[in-house]
Amino acid sequence: MHSAVASPYLVPFDGSFRVATAPTTPPDDAPGKKALKQAQEESTEALRDLQRRLYAGDRHAVLCVFQALDAAGKDSTIRAVMSGVNPAGCNVTSFKRPSEEELDHDFLWRSTRALPRRGMIGIFNRSYYEEVLVVRVHPSILAHQRVTVPDDMAELWRWRLDAIADHEEHLARQGTVVLKFFLHVSRREQCERLIARIDRPEKNWKFEEGDLEERKHWDAYLHAYEEALNHTSRPWAPWYCIPADDKPFMRQQVADILVRTMRRVDPQYPQVDEDRRRVLQSLRGILQDELDGKE
Repeated sequence: MHSAVASPYLVPFDGSFRVATAPTTPPDDAPGKKALKQAQEESTEALRDLQRRLYAGDRHAVLCVFQALDAAGKDSTIRAVMSGVNPAGCNVTSFKRPSEEELDHDFLWRSTRALPRRGMIGIFNRSYYEEVLVVRVHPSILAHQRVTVPDDMAELWRWRLDAIADHEEHLARQGTVVLKFFLHVSRREQCERLIARIDRPEKNWKFEEGDLEERKHWDAYLHAYEEALNHTSRPWAPWYCIPADDKPFMRQQVADILVRTMRRVDPQYPQVDEDRRRVLQSLRGILQDELDGKE
């Protein structure tokens, strides 16, 4: 199993993460926009090469999980970071309200079906973590899930978090590199972005009245995130709490962590033995004769 790369935004594995002290803005000495753009472009180029090798080697899969409160920038970050990747080697899955078929299975079933196969990068835009975030903040949702609810609700969330942790460890042992990003936006910045969705006609379609209702549960969401990250951040499936108030900085951090993680995995193009090389050279001769007009 791979281990987490170092970052000031790595959620520790000892349960000591506190969302209240986690930054939402870059540090004072963060690079300027021009430098961030340059770093982003370099990461994009590196990721392009790593993805080709991952696809050809067909030994590992990469799963990137993105979670955030509304307007934190998940969509734009995924778009920016993955801009250089061959679409044939990458799948993005967005998880909305579960279907009736999905509700007839356990809560991990629908995301398991979307896991990336070996050689692929899979992106989860929201994920199975919704079951310990949104459902925890709105437990009335459980009435539609047809599950047995214990008298002690805290026990239910422990069950689910344990299941998630076990699930991710299993994936890591089977060759899937699991990376999880919580894009941590401040309440003020979220408010400004929601206003922009109203003020800018091209963004009107993104605004939903329910976004304002969800803001009333801000503290409950952050509490749910804190418990989820503490319970499931592990060396083989780390969480990174990325400051999200500055989008260029956020994207560069995500790209850097992804690239450094994949470099540690070090995917390689398949090597052929000498017998296969002789066969290839023989076939090359046939093709060369065709080019030379000898057929």
